Amino acid sequence: MFRGIDEVDWASLRHAHGSAEDVPGLLRGLTSADPAERASALDGMYGAVHHQGDVYDSTLACVPFLLALAVREEVPDRAGVVELLVSIGDIGGGSGELPTRARAAVGAGAEVFARLCGDADTGVRRAAAGALVRFDDRPARVLDLLRERIRVERDDEVLTSLVEALGVFAQRYRTAGDTHAAEAVRLLAELSGPPYGPGLRLAAFGRLAACAPERLPADLVPVVVRLLRERSGQRARSGPAPDRAGADTLAGRLRRLRPSDEEGSQLLRTLHSALGDRVADRVALLCGQLTSPDPLDRCNAVWMAAGLFREWRTGHEEPVTLIGDQLGAEEARLHDAAVAVLVELFELAGPAADPLHRLVTFRPELRIRHRERGGPTLGGPLKALARAGDARATPVLAEVLAGPVVPHDLGLVVPHLGRAAAPLAPALRRHLAQVPPDRPGTRDRAVPLLSALTALGDAGSVPAVLRLLRGMPEEAPGRDAVACAAVRALGAFGGAAREAIPDLRGLLETDCAVAAADALWSVTGEADAVLPVLLREAGDSASGPHRRAAAADVLGRLGPAARPAAAGLRRMVASGDVWERVRAACALWRTAGEPGEVLPVLRSAWAEHPRTRTAIAGCAAALGPAGAPLHDLLRAELASPRRHLAATPGGHGIHTDLGLVRVCRKALVT
Repeated sequence: MFRGIDEVDWASLRHAHGSAEDVPGLLRGLTSADPAERASALDGMYGAVHHQGDVYDSTLACVPFLLALAVREEVPDRAGVVELLVSIGDIGGGSGELPTRARAAVGAGAEVFARLCGDADTGVRRAAAGALVRFDDRPARVLDLLRERIRVERDDEVLTSLVEALGVFAQRYRTAGDTHAAEAVRLLAELSGPPYGPGLRLAAFGRLAACAPERLPADLVPVVVRLLRERSGQRARSGPAPDRAGADTLAGRLRRLRPSDEEGSQLLRTLHSALGDRVADRVALLCGQLTSPDPLDRCNAVWMAAGLFREWRTGHEEPVTLIGDQLGAEEARLHDAAVAVLVELFELAGPAADPLHRLVTFRPELRIRHRERGGPTLGGPLKALARAGDARATPVLAEVLAGPVVPHDLGLVVPHLGRAAAPLAPALRRHLAQVPPDRPGTRDRAVPLLSALTALGDAGSVPAVLRLLRGMPEEAPGRDAVACAAVRALGAFGGAAREAIPDLRGLLETDCAVAAADALWSVTGEADAVLPVLLREAGDSASGPHRRAAAADVLGRLGPAARPAAAGLRRMVASGDVWERVRAACALWRTAGEPGEVLPVLRSAWAEHPRTRTAIAGCAAALGPAGAPLHDLLRAELASPRRHLAATPGGHGIHTDLGLVRVCRKALVT
């Protein structure tokens, strides 16, 4: 297995953490009789030699030894070794010399994968099927082998992996007139119908949707929902799935996070992904999954729904209502999944507001989440209700504010409640007044409270804000963040914060200069007092594009009073940073009133950099009817069913997209 391993100059090779001299030990650890040592070795391979999917020269050096391990029956956990090889050489990996060489090195083991398709170990057979279709470049032989293995295989999980491999094969060779791909599609269509079992048919449907959607039945959704329930019934009769906890290593965690075949997740996720923009079908399928008698099927559907909502703007009402119904489930995993998804939906969680409100009303222990590390945070159900903008969150938040433990992030949800959160202002103000300005953790406590009071425009908070601004030592950690948040609050209070004018003037030469100038203008209305500062900040090449863009923003809000900045703004429009170009272009339009010279910049950024769209739409909204030259972009955006930041993980893409839609609508009605 390890012939020649000591002849490799491992010390001269590299992996993610430096010298690869520890790699021989990792390779030998994969053969250990101790399961914990094997798991640790595989963890090391993923954590260093193949870190985050990257390949290094040491990765290439490992491939021959990994291939040798894969064929030795005395080596435990060979399936994990084959999966590692597939990941190293996957044809979907990156470009460049090392990935190309990695694919070639793994491809040299194609004969190994062909042998392993008939291995006695079911796990090895499952992994080998996927390796075979990716790395064996003899399509006729691969197709014959897959057909033969499907005919003789008796293990349901291996059969499913063979169908998945058949789909990958069809996609790999799908060129016009390719007889091998056509035969693979024919086999998939055959496997999608009776007398094959529900799991196999679901796998075939998923792969047909990806490579030959025209072969899907017209009544796909009801057929799939029926098969899913048949499969769940079979699983219930066969007893619970084996515990997959395993060692707490990176490789172990990756295995546990990977879609589980016995839970139906992989099958349905493949189908959802292949259906793509057939949103109506995907929504109907989700609703069928979310009403399944099997809690595992419903849990899988909750997570799949999150992926749909992140990408598409339509069809969320019914699935969200059904996700809300899962909040009362006895299964902790299902309940937790529903809460996690609703938290990231913001106002899209509205259809689930009633069960969320019942949960925070009758289960007060869920209002605050106590963590092993770090301070307490707002509980998921209450956070989801508040982010949805439901006014019923206000009295519950008031109870939390009146309690002995106040989560530091409570203030961050207040802006989502709008004016409905106004009753919280006195308590928020009181808590801000209790934040010690000279203690560790001031930033974490103060900034969310300042954010909330800014959103509420609570002028009564001026004394508490000034106390913090004046009392925090210059050298205190997080001082700049607190100062800028305090300044923004004072600006939101407008003329009611006149007593802060000396403080704001004193900040015009600090890192908070732009925010201080903005606030000073809001409080005094005197553009002449802040224009020199903004001109300096906008023209300072050493201040960085973010700070210059912020200065341009404020200049734009000054409107015609900022016309002396026009020359500097024109120079910024020609800069290399997209945010600087966009902010300067918007400011130039709002101050000089001539769109001709900036429209090409804004249109180019809109198409090439979707993250700039909210700023551009905001410019059009601020201009009112004068923003008409951009209205065609806004109408096209509102007509698009796809979110502009569809690839953004978590709920931030949803939240940003909802904000863009609101601004576009506002601009078109002004």
